[in-house]
Amino acid sequence: MREEINIDVSIIIPTYNRLWCLPRAINSCRAAQCKTEIIIVDDGSTDGTWDWLKKQSGLIIFYQKNQGQTYAINKGLERANGKYVRFLDSDDFLVEGIIDEQFLNAESQQADLVYSGVDMYNEINKEIVKSPELNPWNDFLEVQLGNSYGSHFLGMLFKTEWVRKVPRRPDFAFREDRMFLLEYGLLEPKISLVKGCAGYWVKHPEQMQANYRGWKSQVTNWQHLNIYKKILGDLADNGKLTQLRKNAACNVLWPLAHWIARDYPGEAIEVVNWIYELNPSFKIPEKGTLGLFYSKLGFKTTEKILKIRRALKQ
Repeated sequence: MREEINIDVSIIIPTYNRLWCLPRAINSCRAAQCKTEIIIVDDGSTDGTWDWLKKQSGLIIFYQKNQGQTYAINKGLERANGKYVRFLDSDDFLVEGIIDEQFLNAESQQADLVYSGVDMYNEINKEIVKSPELNPWNDFLEVQLGNSYGSHFLGMLFKTEWVRKVPRRPDFAFREDRMFLLEYGLLEPKISLVKGCAGYWVKHPEQMQANYRGWKSQVTNWQHLNIYKKILGDLADNGKLTQLRKNAACNVLWPLAHWIARDYPGEAIEVVNWIYELNPSFKIPEKGTLGLFYSKLGFKTTEKILKIRRALKQ
């Protein structure tokens, strides 16, 4: 049984071979004035992370044999005592003051989720790429289904009791963050906006998503597609699949169909047919020659042309 401790915010940081950036992530959480706990779960690192963590103060640390980030996050959540929780990848970092600002907002607005913007940080050249200022969201699920700017969990503070209803899903390991946000959205949380930037989503060569190749790429696509089938199915069953939500989903399903078509053209065509069932007025987003090809020649023929083009470039 979890020990009851009066904590305002739990910060859960899963890590694997990220000693080069983990101290930065941790330090970005230390200056909060509200009562916080920083929970680090080392997922079997081999770069000295665990030895380093054991020498640090003010942290709650756990070690597990390498099982993947999803299991590490759930392990941290089991220990979390905060009224609210935020998740921070060990290569990203927060803006000073955002923990307090979002916590106070959550309390004053009685919100189940507080969100702010997220900027990009290039690890190679140390440049910050500012993102557009967020406006209040009318429909959290519509935003998440469209996977538009600002929908990254780095910028969010969650109500812990709600998070426990939708723990991270190992069966969607390559897209579990998207699944989590969508399932959280199904709970219909009360949301509140804190203007400004919450943290920096760091771009670097070792980033997990950037290294998906071969079967990992296709498994990722399969998981992504099945997430949308499940979430849209749940919404339809409950009479909550609005046209705006359908349209948002189509903006993600179209590029997903393109990636699936590289190896599985038949399945990709099924996705395209589903898009037009969801939104008969769907407009192909590509412009110029490629957009003309899709419009005039159709998805199947255009993908065949693209496949030939890729083969010639190799």
